Amino acid sequence: MNKPRDPAEIEALRSARQARMQAGLARRYRSDVLFRWVGFGAVTFSVLILVLLLVSMASSGWAGFHRSEIRMSVPIRGRMQIDPARLAQPDPLGGLEVAGLPALVNSSATKAFGREGDALISDGAWREVGQKLIDDPSLLMTSELKVSLPASDDLANAQRGGGDAALRQRAADLAREGKLVRAFDTGFLVRADATNPQSVGIWGALKGSMMTMFITLLLAFPVGVLSALYLEEYAARNRWTDIIEISINNLAAVPSIIFGLLGLAVFLAAFPNYRSAPLVGGMTLALMTMPVIVISGRNAIKAVPPSIRDAALAMGASPVQVVFHHVLPLALPGILTGTIIGMARALGETAPLLMIGMRAFVASPPSDFTSPATVLPVQIFLWSDEINRGFVERTSAAIVVLLIFLLVMNGIAIYLRGRFEKRW
Repeated sequence: MNKPRDPAEIEALRSARQARMQAGLARRYRSDVLFRWVGFGAVTFSVLILVLLLVSMASSGWAGFHRSEIRMSVPIRGRMQIDPARLAQPDPLGGLEVAGLPALVNSSATKAFGREGDALISDGAWREVGQKLIDDPSLLMTSELKVSLPASDDLANAQRGGGDAALRQRAADLAREGKLVRAFDTGFLVRADATNPQSVGIWGALKGSMMTMFITLLLAFPVGVLSALYLEEYAARNRWTDIIEISINNLAAVPSIIFGLLGLAVFLAAFPNYRSAPLVGGMTLALMTMPVIVISGRNAIKAVPPSIRDAALAMGASPVQVVFHHVLPLALPGILTGTIIGMARALGETAPLLMIGMRAFVASPPSDFTSPATVLPVQIFLWSDEINRGFVERTSAAIVVLLIFLLVMNGIAIYLRGRFEKRW
C-alpha cells in the first residue's frame, strides 16, 4: 500500500516544476530576442555594404562623367571654303576635314596659347567643332566661335596632379585664368570607344548591351517558358524526363565560360562573319539564361493550386485552354521573377562574350544585330586594364551606367510582374 505524499513534498515538486517551466520560457524568450537582433544585424550589415558600394561607385563615377576642357575661340567666317549645303550630305565631317577645319582649330589653339598650343588640345578636338557646325550650319557665318574642347591626355593628367612639374604649373595657370576647366561631359553618353579617355563614350557599349539583351530575351524567354510548361503539364514521368530535369539543373550551375566555349564552337562556326555581333552574343547568353527560366517557370507552375485546373476542366475548357488561359497567367509573376534573375546575370557576364570576340575595339555604335559591337561589362573590363588614370575614372562612370541600366531593366520586369500578378 502506497504511502500518501506529504503535502509539503507535493508543493515542493510543483514549485520545482514551475521554476523549470519559467526557466525554459525565459530561455526561449532570450533566444527569440537574440535571433531577432541577429537578423536585424544581418539586414543592417547588408544595407550598409550596399550603401557603401553605391556611395563608392557614385563618388568615383562622378569624376568619370567630367573631363578637362580648354576654352578658346575659333575664327570661322571666311576661313573655310565649304558650301553649307555640304553639311546636309553624307559624311559632313569629311567635308569639313577637306575644307581645313583641323588645321584651323590647331592654328587657333597655337594663337591662343602660344607655341605648341595645339598640343594642349586632344587630337580629335576638331570633330566637336565640326559637329557644332553640322548641327547649326548658320555658325559658318560666325566670326569667332567660342568652344570648349577636350584637353590633351597629358594636360588632363597634369590637372589631376600627375605628369611633370612644368606641365602641372601650366595647367594651374590655365585653370586660374579660367581657360582650363573640369566640365560635365555630356558627350560621354553619346560617343563610342576611343583611344584616349578625353574622347571616349559609353553609347557604343550601352547600345551593344541593349541589342544583346534583346536577342537573349527574345530567345530564352519563350523557349524557357514553353519548356517549363511541357515538362510540368504534358511530359510523362519516366527515366528520360528525369534525365532532362537533372541536365537542366546541372546547366543552371555550369560556369559561364563553358557557354562561351559552346558559342565559339557552334554559333561562330555557323556564322563566321558575325564575330562579336550582338546576334551571336545574345544567342550565347540565351543558352546560359534558359535553364534559370525553366527551373523558375516549373516552380511557378507547380505553385498554381490544382483547384484552378479542376474548375476550368469542369467548366468545359480543353487541357490547352486550362494551361494557357488559367495556369500560365497565374504562374507568370513567378516566371518573370526567374527571368529577372537570369537576365541580370546575363547583363553582368563578361567571360562568355570574351570567348566569342566581343572584346574588340569598336569605334562606332553597332548599326544592326550583325554589326561588330561590345557590351558594358566588357567595356569596363577593357578600360580597367588601361594604365592611364583617366580610364580609371571612366571605368567608374561606366559601372554607374551599368548599375542604372540594371536597375531600369529590373524595374520594368518588376512592374510587369506586379501588373500580371493575380490573387486567389
